Amino acid sequence: MEMKLSAPCLFGLEGLVSDELKRLKAENVQAENGRVLFSGGVEFIAKANISLACAERVQILVGEFDAQSFDALFEGTKALPWENFIPKDGAFPVKGHSLNSKLFSVPDCQAIVKKAVVERLKSKYGISWFGETGAKYQISFMIMKDKASLYLDTSGAGLHKRGYRPVGNAAPLRETLAAAMVRLSRYRGREEFNDPFCGSGTIPIEAALAAKNRAPGIFRRFEAENWPLVPKAVWDAEREAAKAREFSGEYRIWGGDTDAKSIETALANARRAGVSDIITFETADARNFRRETRAGLIVTNPPYGERIMEKEEAEELYRAFGRAFRALDGWKLYLLSSHTEFERTFGKTADKKRKLYNGMIKCDLFMYL
Repeated sequence: MEMKLSAPCLFGLEGLVSDELKRLKAENVQAENGRVLFSGGVEFIAKANISLACAERVQILVGEFDAQSFDALFEGTKALPWENFIPKDGAFPVKGHSLNSKLFSVPDCQAIVKKAVVERLKSKYGISWFGETGAKYQISFMIMKDKASLYLDTSGAGLHKRGYRPVGNAAPLRETLAAAMVRLSRYRGREEFNDPFCGSGTIPIEAALAAKNRAPGIFRRFEAENWPLVPKAVWDAEREAAKAREFSGEYRIWGGDTDAKSIETALANARRAGVSDIITFETADARNFRRETRAGLIVTNPPYGERIMEKEEAEELYRAFGRAFRALDGWKLYLLSSHTEFERTFGKTADKKRKLYNGMIKCDLFMYL
């Protein structure tokens, strides 16, 4: 069955997710704000969930329509083919959002969507009561400028939850954003890769996964694995195909942090990710960062001065790290920060900048090439 699918992502990552889907041979790939649409059969539900590094989840786009009134929302939802996906015993909770629309009450919209789906399934299955004792089919809606989009979530936990980081240190970086930073740096496993503010190790671990070409979701489970729609054989085949695409080689990946407990956490996370053999973690101060190697790559996410450190402390750290970076020979730097005066305090104007979001924090990726 050919389906229209959606891969929502953090703002600024739409192009990267589009590129990932094209490499996976998805069809009709179309990037929009905060999501990338594509089409494929049931095998693509498994393939996208297992292999996408920068998307937040994989959804079936059940339908879209204008919804300027509650009646329009009810009728539009009821007209969609929910019986193609949700069996008689399926549990189908509803959640969603509404932005810049006449229908601004999310609880009212939830109730109407739920009622409409129940009415549709009642007419199709000829039953009046749904016990919802089976697998979960999470329905989500987005009403944006009076246009409703209704989805079924196939992922369950967000795709940033790879499974290697059950706990993090203060202010962890989302795995999908770390993976995006690695990809924007064009790291391919050849040069030396360093993160002098590594925290719980997310950036070095995502770099190791990229170097190995390892599918980030290969060891975790997804909600749609409980659905008859996507047979177990499909998931098994996609995991085997992902394993066959992996590389092996000699890699030089290093992470440092001043906090010894963070380094312990990073080591444990790397072991769970299966990449501890190709990453070196050390307790180290980025203000004293030195490398004799000519040319290499630094991808990092230092404290912003908003949650972890005071702004003045962060600025002093930027100054000291700026001096250390300028002493290096031929190295490139990709640094994420929300600090509005970062370039001034760092002491050097970036060659390029790219706007990204770390959760709800608006940031720039400063690129020194």
